[in-house]
Amino acid sequence: MLKNNLPTYAIVELLIRLEKHDPAIGGYKNHSESDNGVVVKTTGGSILFPQALIMQQFESPELIGDNELAAIASLFRSAN
Repeated sequence: MLKNNLPTYAIVELLIRLEKHDPAIGGYKNHSESDNGVVVKTTGGSILFPQALIMQQFESPELIGDNELAAIASLFRSAN
């Protein structure tokens, strides 16, 4: 899937939801795909999202629980 086909606002929504788990993640800057998922650059660093999670946020965000969000937040890598 090309960058232009990903629902960017779903990525932004995920970042907003992750703020309560790690406020250092920051806001959306850009994203690109890799073999492992979607690498999202933020104002605080970068984080790797599974593509399926982005699509789930787009289609059924209520099915993403706090435990799953906490696990994703742990993948954040600070720019410092």
